[in-house]
Amino acid sequence: MTATPPGTPPETPDAPSAASTGSRPTGAPAPTSDPPQTPIGRIPVQQVSPTVDCGARPAKSVVGEEFTITATVFREGHDAVNASVVLTDPEGDEHVRSMTCTNPGLNTWEAVVAADAEGLWSYRVEGWSDPYGSWDHDATIKVTAGIDADLMLEEGAKILDRAVDEVDRTPAQAAVLRDAATALRDAHRPPLARLHAGTDPTVKAELAARPLRDFVSPSTAYPLLVERELALYGAWYEMFPRSEGAVQDPETGAWTSGTLRTAAKRLPAIARMGFDVVYLTPIHPIGTTARKGPNNTLDAGPDDPGSPYAIGSPDGGHDAINPELGDFDDFDDFVAEARSLGMEVALDLALQCSPDHPYVETHPEWFTTRADGSIAYAENPPKKYQDIYPLNFDNDPKGAYAEMRRVVQVWIDHGVTLFRVDNPHTKPVEFWQWLIADVAKDYPHIIWLAEAFTKPAMMATLAKTGFQQSYTYYTWRIAKWELEEYVRELAGEAAAYMRPSFWPTTHDILTPYMQFGGPTAWKLRAALAATLVPTYGIYAGYELVEHVARPGVEEQIDNEKYQLKNRRWEDYEPGGAKEGQSLAGYLTLLNQIRREHPSLHWLRNITFHPVDDENVMAFSKRRVETGPDGEVLSEDIVVVVANLDPHSTRETTIHLDMPALGLDWHDGMAAEDLITGASWHWGEHVYVRVGPETEPVHIVAIRRF
Repeated sequence: MTATPPGTPPETPDAPSAASTGSRPTGAPAPTSDPPQTPIGRIPVQQVSPTVDCGARPAKSVVGEEFTITATVFREGHDAVNASVVLTDPEGDEHVRSMTCTNPGLNTWEAVVAADAEGLWSYRVEGWSDPYGSWDHDATIKVTAGIDADLMLEEGAKILDRAVDEVDRTPAQAAVLRDAATALRDAHRPPLARLHAGTDPTVKAELAARPLRDFVSPSTAYPLLVERELALYGAWYEMFPRSEGAVQDPETGAWTSGTLRTAAKRLPAIARMGFDVVYLTPIHPIGTTARKGPNNTLDAGPDDPGSPYAIGSPDGGHDAINPELGDFDDFDDFVAEARSLGMEVALDLALQCSPDHPYVETHPEWFTTRADGSIAYAENPPKKYQDIYPLNFDNDPKGAYAEMRRVVQVWIDHGVTLFRVDNPHTKPVEFWQWLIADVAKDYPHIIWLAEAFTKPAMMATLAKTGFQQSYTYYTWRIAKWELEEYVRELAGEAAAYMRPSFWPTTHDILTPYMQFGGPTAWKLRAALAATLVPTYGIYAGYELVEHVARPGVEEQIDNEKYQLKNRRWEDYEPGGAKEGQSLAGYLTLLNQIRREHPSLHWLRNITFHPVDDENVMAFSKRRVETGPDGEVLSEDIVVVVANLDPHSTRETTIHLDMPALGLDWHDGMAAEDLITGASWHWGEHVYVRVGPETEPVHIVAIRRF
């Protein structure tokens, strides 16, 4: 603001316009502050949420996913204030939603919104003066008390006149307000009758739908990235393709690797279990230098296959297929078969190299050279990975970035639609931000899953800068209190940018709980993963409760990372030698429940309920579909009750938060256990018995009486 010269009387600004746009007379703008202050607006709008890094990065949702936008909106004095959310779609069209004041004392306003199309949206909150609301409040007091009745009623009529003239309405909608204005001016009627005409529910409903807004003051517009549903909701199944169809000679002990074609034969069984994504560990050529042997030993034999994460040999690098698995025709057929069964293919993207990778010769600058001239191999002390050279993106970022982008394109061109990225926290975050954004320019449907078991700040930042999904600490969250605390965190503010993927085990992780909890623990952890969050994953062999760990480490013995494995799936089929000893049927049921209950497709709609026993957890998810006029089209309510103690059956009482279920405190409900088929009549307080003697988890569909 320019300072007024000494002795000069200050100018008085013109009165602001009463137009519903909130604009001021041309040529007479209100004085505004100079930086570092920014204009606060005639109606202050503050603390808009959700925002990610103050709007530097987009918040995230998927098509149709509801989330709540909040803001603090207030004004001087006692006149009524109101607020709206404006969503702007990728085509530039604006969609206005009314907000509700949920905490008048703190001036907190909220609105539940959802975007109906993919793409980059934005949203802003507009605070505005509500002339009708101010008049309604004042006139009700004064006219009832007989104070300035005629004046107040005429002022109300003028406001309704403005509402007709300044806001677009159909003739029928305008007639509601015109009739009310006429009644307000009808001196032949008693003042209270005239007041009631101006405050009739039909008048209020019309002005709520199409309000007269003065001094509209918008917040900053914040970006919102809306993606396809699979970015939030889906079931993944991980396999090492070389193990599917692998056979061992019973006489010599020699192994023959499975191929992409034999792995494709496993796809119908995976699809029958209801999985949406089949995830392949790396399928590239494997180096021989420093190759790892069984159980991560350093003395690999000539027939040991090595780790598929030691990528690169004379047969090629990240853009090639291990010849033992097949060729690109075989891969294309694998992808086509998966798609025909309703599944998509995810590929492991592990940006690291074996000492035999072509990059070592053609681009030595892409690696870190030690003082003795040798290339540094991967280490995570005390662990050493002599068979892996990490890439260094700093010596030649332009060249390295371009090459990684080319590699990704190779697999996109062959039908890969999801990438599970191995250890992204060991590469520059700005690289991932650039790569994911560059791919999204032409392929916005591509989904990236970050396998980053690391510190929270890195995990959060990877999500903020582009990764649609992230592995989580779920594997190690065992106790009730830590599970509830963690899921509340993920479903709270973090849900605006980070979508969790829960995996009970992986090819790297087998916790003591899973080692010693028996089949009950494996059922429990799968059910929790499948219902606490929308995306979960299962590593092949989970069906068989592969619980034996390599001594001294929390991973499976005879790990597929270092050797082939023939699980003899046929033995577990009907009529097989081990029929009934697989959890495949249980996983099938979980995925069927997920598909049939849309409340389980969302993250932010979870509520935890008190339980008397500290080892029993109860939570619910509710989803309501409404029509254009707010009418309820469908309602889905699921309550999950889980005994976290895999060794004993427990009896306890749940105390349901009935309003969270959309019910009154004294309502009854029909409850059907989707696991066993049992049904009950439930109320606020529910007795349950769960554990290995019955079932460790109830997944209960709730229906109103």
